[in-house]
Amino acid sequence: MNTPSNTVPESARVGAPGHNVAVTRPFYWSVCRELWENRSIYAAPLIVAMVVLFGFLVSTIGLPERRRAVLLLDPAKARAAIEAPYDMAAIMLILTAFVVGVFYCLDALYGERRDRSILFWKSLPVSDRTTLLSKATIPMLVLPLVTFAIIVATQLVMLLWTGVLLISHGMSPASTWTYLPLFRNSFILLYGLAAIALWHAPIYGWALLISGWARRATFLWAVLPFFAIAFFERITFGTSHFASMLKDRLMGFAPTAFAFKMHSVDSPQLTPGAYLSAPGLWLGLIFAAVFIAAAIRLRRYRGPL
Repeated sequence: MNTPSNTVPESARVGAPGHNVAVTRPFYWSVCRELWENRSIYAAPLIVAMVVLFGFLVSTIGLPERRRAVLLLDPAKARAAIEAPYDMAAIMLILTAFVVGVFYCLDALYGERRDRSILFWKSLPVSDRTTLLSKATIPMLVLPLVTFAIIVATQLVMLLWTGVLLISHGMSPASTWTYLPLFRNSFILLYGLAAIALWHAPIYGWALLISGWARRATFLWAVLPFFAIAFFERITFGTSHFASMLKDRLMGFAPTAFAFKMHSVDSPQLTPGAYLSAPGLWLGLIFAAVFIAAAIRLRRYRGPL
């Protein structure tokens, strides 16, 4: 008598028609893991967006009267006045994204060492390189895209509310659409977020390195050495070259990525050629690669705290 068997032949499992072999995507799932475990990546910008919207709603009290006065100005000044709230909303959310990115990187490796979850994650068939690259992807790619979507959605809500308010007071909302080219501004915003992310790459790389090295107080270990060097240079040589270098790393993307017209309120002209050929950009990317490579090596040999 034949006895039933639970063993399925290899040919039946692999070679059967219609059988699809599941492809493991460790990098993709590592990025998803970061999003699942770090809700601040999208929660913090959303909270700031709601605060900005609430402030905007309060500020629209008396908007129709102010709009009539603004439309009497010359076109350049009128456009600047109408665009101001939208620009402020974008600036607030971009600053939020930078802060979230820095603190995310400072906790990316330190957190898993502190709660000893690193023992579990290292038991999975995911290399340290894949893990670090997935963590570096969050502030340099995922967070800018999330910020872009939230900014555009916030500005759309502001635009719709302004239109409703103007129509309810017998005014045409066309003045807002005329002076606020949302599609063009969205393209400039996406370009600017990409330029900022690449320019700040060494900051994120340094934060990841400190996260993998420090045993406590990661923020202090990340910033105090730079303040100490700048202070030492100032009191010893009376110069501030190092502080200027730090300032350029924080805000130096603007003069290379955009061409600003003096005494003009027109939108800045995009200069991707000058930006991509800037030595500061490539030097920063080299330092970012070195920091991330060092963080990969640290994670390989560092255990839980």
